[in-house]
Amino acid sequence: MNIIFVILIFGVIIAFHEFGHFLVAKLNHVGVTEFAIGLGPAIFSFTKKETKYSIRLIPMGGYCLMVGEDEIVDAENSFSNKSVLARMAIVLAGPVFNFILAFIFSIVLIHFTGCDPADIQYVAEGSAAEEAGIQEGDKLLRINGSRIFNYRELLLHMQLEKDGRPVELTFEKPDGERYTVTVTPKLNQKGEYKLGLGGGYTKSENIGTDIAYAGLELRYWVKATLTSLRMIFQGKVKSKDVMGPVGVGGVINDMIEEVKDESETKKEAVINVLLNLLNWCVLLSVNLGIMNLLPIPALDGGRLLFLIIEAIRRKRIPQEKEAIVNLIGFVLVICLMVVVFFNDIRNVFF
Repeated sequence: MNIIFVILIFGVIIAFHEFGHFLVAKLNHVGVTEFAIGLGPAIFSFTKKETKYSIRLIPMGGYCLMVGEDEIVDAENSFSNKSVLARMAIVLAGPVFNFILAFIFSIVLIHFTGCDPADIQYVAEGSAAEEAGIQEGDKLLRINGSRIFNYRELLLHMQLEKDGRPVELTFEKPDGERYTVTVTPKLNQKGEYKLGLGGGYTKSENIGTDIAYAGLELRYWVKATLTSLRMIFQGKVKSKDVMGPVGVGGVINDMIEEVKDESETKKEAVINVLLNLLNWCVLLSVNLGIMNLLPIPALDGGRLLFLIIEAIRRKRIPQEKEAIVNLIGFVLVICLMVVVFFNDIRNVFF
């Protein structure tokens, strides 16, 4: 049963991404020959007007196949025949729709679970935070000069900086007075460096608050994703910490079972599972949006890079050269997917 939830999560996120391309292509009068969810052989399909709609066997991908997308086609409804701005809009639509989906899900999630403003709700006795003069009720504004809005941003910083180096924190007291302190984390009995601070979730007051904090939620996940990518490129992430669809599916499955065990009633279990799945949808949708914006050939970001170059040069890049670069990028992406897949298998089963 849990595998169905995993497939649905990936299916919804990918479908919304491709729907972004589809919708903006239609608005620009570009012909779409096929709108597919999944890869491999079709298990269900139908055709309406010029477009074939299909669901394919492998639930890990999808595509929106447009007229003249990969070749110059001299037709009025051809992608290649549209202005560079129209083509940019179509390419950007997929990632943008991922951010829109994450924002919508965040509104629902915050409405039911609340938000985590950077308010200090707990200061441990004898901790580094207490020695620095931090008090309950203070609001954390900056970490090493960088503005923050969610308490989880402090947790993210502490997860990344595990060597106990001092951190500069700027707070605002309830009366509006601001102060900045430098705190050196203390080593606890588990061998972890801690500040001795605690935050938490507060109930959202109204739909306006839901929307405002949904924007901050989206900001947090974008920041967390970009930070993770930077760490990967810097070689600071171990292979066991990198997950693909199989690894994510395993973690989601474990989460569902854990939530079921901790819930007292079946109704409570269903609600808690759905809220946790919404949280995963937000995380994965933001991840998909950002990954597709990377300037890698064969991804949306790679296509966008070619279009930006075309706009600057005011001249198309030769189609055969772009095709070769995209093919190389596609092969590299497939190779990366294979590596991540076997890494997932090793982490999950061994």
